[in-house]
Amino acid sequence: MRTRMIGSRQVSAIGLGAMPMSTAGHMPDEAQSIRTIHAALDAGIRLIDTADAYTPSHTDVGHNERLVAKALASWGGDADSVLVSTKGGHVRTPSGGWARDSRPEYLFQACDRSLKALGVESIGLYFHHRPDPEVPYEVAVGAIKDLVQAGKVQAAGISNANPEQMRVALEILGDDLVAVQNEFSPRFRTSEPEIDVADEIDIAFLSWSPLGGMGSASDLGSDHAAFGEIAAAHGVSPQQVCLAWQLARSPRIVPIPGASRPESILDSVQAVDLELTDEELGRLNSGK
Repeated sequence: MRTRMIGSRQVSAIGLGAMPMSTAGHMPDEAQSIRTIHAALDAGIRLIDTADAYTPSHTDVGHNERLVAKALASWGGDADSVLVSTKGGHVRTPSGGWARDSRPEYLFQACDRSLKALGVESIGLYFHHRPDPEVPYEVAVGAIKDLVQAGKVQAAGISNANPEQMRVALEILGDDLVAVQNEFSPRFRTSEPEIDVADEIDIAFLSWSPLGGMGSASDLGSDHAAFGEIAAAHGVSPQQVCLAWQLARSPRIVPIPGASRPESILDSVQAVDLELTDEELGRLNSGK
């Protein structure tokens, strides 16, 4: 498995997004989810991304974190070699929707819940999940800094941030800022400026929904013809082409495709060995 760096941690070049295993209406049974996580780990994945808000119900906060912890505890390999990233600051509502809460007191409570759900004394990588219009960004990021200084968090990240917010976070967190996690895919390319800033300030860029999200990933090759045509030429899936394209975009990109079946993540893992030509990359970059 090819690797990339997130701060001082060496991780697999592709991670596993665990959110689909805790999404109401789509989630598999627990046994299948654990098989999926074990398949990813056995294939060499050493980054799993979760969040306290990845839950089928607002009454079950931390569902996905507990699932990841259970899978790691039952895996036969070295669980300490796996970087688990989680997030705080996004909350679920009784209607099944989303809200934001970046008050420092809430982020402290959220981190403590995540520590308990994951069964650890310190979280390897903790993200501020999403900017909150009711809380100044520097206040929210300052709370993440406090969590690092308290030893509850080993390294910090920000998610769904724009270039200005990335620079604010860098000023506050300094070397403790190791990653930004934003959406990036063939259908959502507006994170290009954030990728450039990540390159500039030397932090990892974790791309969420790199295949277009749960409702679009299966149609990637038909919705974006270049990906489907290049996949056919290589005899691989369009999803592999998409992930290989992202890996070629920057050495700091670590895609975290979501999966709820072993077959899905095992297909994604093969993208690390797919070499695309400059001409193919040009087509993919242009979207033609």
